[in-house]
Amino acid sequence: MFDYLIVGCGFAGSVCARILAEKNKKVLIVDKRNHIGGNAYDYYNKSDIMVHKYGPHIFHTDDKVVWNFISRFTKWNKYQHRVLSYVDGKMLPFPINLDTINMLYGTCYNLQNINEFYKSFKNGRMNIQNSRDMIVSKLGEDLYKKFFRGYTKKQWDLYPEELDSEVTARIPVRFNRDDRYFTNRYQGIPKYGYTRMFKNMLDHKNIKIMLNVDYFEIKDEISYKNLIYTGPIDYFFSYCFGNLPYRSLEFVQETYNVEHYQKAGTVNYPNDYDFTRITEYKYFTGQKSPVTTIMKEYSRAEGEPYYPIPRKENKNLYKKYEEKAKKLNNAYFIGRLANYKYFNMDVVVSEAFELMNKIEL
Repeated sequence: MFDYLIVGCGFAGSVCARILAEKNKKVLIVDKRNHIGGNAYDYYNKSDIMVHKYGPHIFHTDDKVVWNFISRFTKWNKYQHRVLSYVDGKMLPFPINLDTINMLYGTCYNLQNINEFYKSFKNGRMNIQNSRDMIVSKLGEDLYKKFFRGYTKKQWDLYPEELDSEVTARIPVRFNRDDRYFTNRYQGIPKYGYTRMFKNMLDHKNIKIMLNVDYFEIKDEISYKNLIYTGPIDYFFSYCFGNLPYRSLEFVQETYNVEHYQKAGTVNYPNDYDFTRITEYKYFTGQKSPVTTIMKEYSRAEGEPYYPIPRKENKNLYKKYEEKAKKLNNAYFIGRLANYKYFNMDVVVSEAFELMNKIEL
């Protein structure tokens, strides 16, 4: 008899499993994939380059408690992510900062007068209804078209005016030359990889792991008292209200006989080509090798669920599943898929903490 059956070996499930195990609870964690780590899973490819199988994952947070907990299971490469965006034939810093403006327009703004550039198009009376309005209110029409309109269409197969404002609400407006993608106090990549980190987290006498297992195929054969579910909530309820829509991704790896392929860890392509971005993982790991591997990302309508599509009708559909989940006893739903909401990794860890605090252990 297990005290808890946890479905999913990603951040939400693994953090819960570790906390419960340390409270002397017997835990079984299952995953239908053949590996632990969820979407943060990484491995060495045939060229001996460590890559993130499901796209780039940079851990960043301002929460010291979260950082200290994760740091129990890994040392860190103190990597700070930098992104370029290929616009008008130029590689420009992104998010948009002082240098981006000057390089794009051939201007000479400085820290003292860059505010005048943004003031020129701001409209304080603008009624923000969607993602397009949110961007234009911060950055104006021209930057919206150059950096965001095409990228959003490729990523979501929807234009920004068709998406809720939350998609772009957190886009920063930089009045300085800070070219870091994240400005959080704590940032890094696990020194020996995310997979090793998860292995350390799940290495406890009270945790058992089953991979290549679908929960619904074994749920009647396993004795357990409580369930923690981190998978798609619509799948859990057999899509009784209909499918919650997601965007998926296709990842294409290419290896080149050069030390570096590009000038930053990630380069966005908002207007050119069919892929949305290229990531070069050697920037993350600091590996020394005469070859390098890049990963191109293509947004797809079908495949593994990655990004909940933020539209009002989808939120309303999710609420039906949420209400059904609340009626279950001894069952807890946590994480991106179970809550139909995109979370950064640190937020998932924090949510796991909150759930553990709510459960009487």
